[in-house]
Order: sequence, then C-alpha cells, then structure tokens
Amino acid sequence: MDSRYSRQVLFRPIGPQGQERLRAARVAVVGLGALGTQLASQLTRAGVGYLRLIDRDVVEASNLQRQSLYDEEDAELGAAKALAAREKLARANSEVDIEPVVTDLTWRNAERLLCDVDLILDGTDNFEVRYLINDVSVKHGIPWVYGGAVASYGTTAMFRPGHTPCLVCLFGPEGGGGHDTCDTVGVIAPVVNMIASLQVAEALKYLTGNIQALTDSLTHVDVWAGEFRAIAFPAARADCPCCGRREFHSLAAREESLAVSLCGRRTVQVKPSPGGAGQNLNLSRLADRLSPHGHVHHNAHLLRCDLGSVQLSVFADGRALIHGVEDVSVARRLYAQYIGM
Repeated sequence: MDSRYSRQVLFRPIGPQGQERLRAARVAVVGLGALGTQLASQLTRAGVGYLRLIDRDVVEASNLQRQSLYDEEDAELGAAKALAAREKLARANSEVDIEPVVTDLTWRNAERLLCDVDLILDGTDNFEVRYLINDVSVKHGIPWVYGGAVASYGTTAMFRPGHTPCLVCLFGPEGGGGHDTCDTVGVIAPVVNMIASLQVAEALKYLTGNIQALTDSLTHVDVWAGEFRAIAFPAARADCPCCGRREFHSLAAREESLAVSLCGRRTVQVKPSPGGAGQNLNLSRLADRLSPHGHVHHNAHLLRCDLGSVQLSVFADGRALIHGVEDVSVARRLYAQYIGM
C-alpha cells in the first residue's frame, strides 16, 4: 500500500490517516456512463475500500467516445456496464472490494442498495433517479455528490443532510425537467472528466475527514467558454417537502411503467409484469429457446440475442433492452413473443 498510494499520502490533507479512512470507506456509484466510469476509476485508484457499482445498461459503440472504462470488445458483446467496469477496475486495484449491481434503481430497491454506504456519487443522466438518491440521502442521513454534464458544460454539488439544502430545496419537487441531454445536444469528454474530478475531490475531502474544505456551493463549468462559477448554497427551506417536512415522494410505493423508451437511442426498456413469466429467468434455458431465431451469447447475468434488425439484451431479473425499436408497444410485443410477460 505504501508504494501504491505514496503520492496521495504525501498530500498533507490526506496523509496516512486519511488513506486509512479511505480504505475503510464504503461508496456507491449510481450510473456507469460517462461520469460514472470516471468516478469509479478515480475512487478505485484512490483506494476506497468498498465500491458498489449500480447500472441498468449495456455498453454500446456510442459510449466509447467518453466512457473511459469500456472498449470495442465490450460494445461488440453488449456487456453489462457494471460487470465490464468491475472487470477493468479490478485490474487497476485488486485491493478494492467492488460489487457490481446490474439493475434499475427504483423506489423498490433504492434503500436496500444505498443505505449501507458512507457516501453516494451520482453518475446518472436523469432527475428521476437523482430524486430517489436525494430521498435516501435525507431519510438516512447519507451525503451524496450530484453531477451532470452535457455539451461543454456541467454542474456539481455535494449535499449533506442537516448541513446543506437538498436537491428538492434547489430545484423544487418537480425540478430538473426540460433540460438539454447528451442525446439532444451531445457532450465532449473534457467536461465529463472535469465534473467527475470535482465530484471525487469532494468525496475525498469528506471520506478523509477534511470537512472544513468541502465546497458548500453549486459549481458550474463550461470548458468551451472557459467559465467556472461557484454559486453559494441558499439556506435549506423550512417548507421543503423533502428535508423540511420529510416527505419522501420518490421512495413512495407507486405504479411503475413496464416499458420506457430510452431517449435518442432507439432502445426500449421492458420490465416483466409482477409475478409474470419473465421474472427470475434461467438465461441458459432462454438461450436454448432463442438460438433458432438468431445468434445468442450469454453469461450468468446477461443474454444477448441478435434477431437482425432488432437485438435483445435480457437480464437475469427479467428486465430487457429491446434495441432497434422506438415504439413501446412494439417492444412489449417482442418481449412477450420471445421472453414472455
């Protein structure tokens, strides 16, 4: 350890004691796209003791421009991002306990997956999941670091229950909608790397006990325009539904859409009906059933089937990504036809 982390330990605010704190720390990264791969890589190399990597998606060729943990083989195989990331990170630092979780973060599993860590890092691309993270954070007193990047600009902030406002305080209970996404305006890698690095810097401060160095502000960066602004946090709102009144709407039980189109990707995610045939799949048996219809490869976590104009990525929990379609009804029909509802 002395050799691996020697340069980091020489940095006085961390030192040997800070490094030991990192080694004992537990961190969850939600989303393993552009931001998430950078977050996971930096935390692994820094020596965080335990890292839970949560992502629902598979690697595609369009990811490779900015999602630094993946390669062409991952894209060709349609590898699950969480599993591919764990494989790459384990080669960089075998001392870190890395748990990949291939799933959709929802109100059903958010508390189970996020309540036993010291810190949560946001590598997602949508506010629905961020509001879930925020609810868990406030309800259980777990800090989290928000990050978002599109085009050439991005923002980041660290939220600490009881010390800063929460996400609902800043954006309201319905905030975050109607903004640009990387599917509509694109994104360049430099802003991703910068936002992720700022997120990890806050994480390292917190995990090593350097609380006084934390940045209590929303930081905005535009690498193309050369802008860097820090916007001081306002006080937490006493009437905030989340941290003020402790109403956790994102965690509340509700009806879920069983199919949703993933913006800009000609991909629809389909979930099995509760209690339906698609839940708890035996992927080996499914592979045998699908092999007459197209090329199939699978492992214990994921099955890929190429049907020609349409490809199926099927997970062991029954969730599937139907690639090559945009119509939700078509995706549900294909799911029922090949997997069973």
